[in-house]
Amino acid sequence: MLTKTADYALRAVLALARHTGERPLTAERISELTGTPANYMSKTLYALAKNGLVRSIRGPAGGFALATAPDAITIAEIATIFADRPSTRRCLLGSGLCNPARPCAAHSRWSSVLEASRAPLATTTIADLLIDAEPFTVRAHNDSASAEFGAPGLTRG
Repeated sequence: MLTKTADYALRAVLALARHTGERPLTAERISELTGTPANYMSKTLYALAKNGLVRSIRGPAGGFALATAPDAITIAEIATIFADRPSTRRCLLGSGLCNPARPCAAHSRWSSVLEASRAPLATTTIADLLIDAEPFTVRAHNDSASAEFGAPGLTRG
């Protein structure tokens, strides 16, 4: 459902949400908390900042923080930033491009399926994901370290 980068970004935003009101988190710390490669996390955080979901704070006490409240950020906003966009959208039933002006027999139903699959992402916020969160341990990407990170269903192992 989410691209690998969108998954990393979602984890980063969840980590930042759990630390709202505290000092900013460095990309390295977010990487540790989420078990993602540090260089990948840095690029992901800058993309989130460029799109206004997080803010980058410079200086010795700098790092990253959410730019808005966790209840104002949906999963869809994050997923859209990192969505794989095919250069062309091909028709399901043919070899040509999808043409909504001249839809194939599957067009209407397939469009409904796509829309229905995206609906939960558009209505679920970061705050929603953290409502029942309890801290738990996750393995870092090198499997030699673990860190506390709390969000249901987001274990890494």
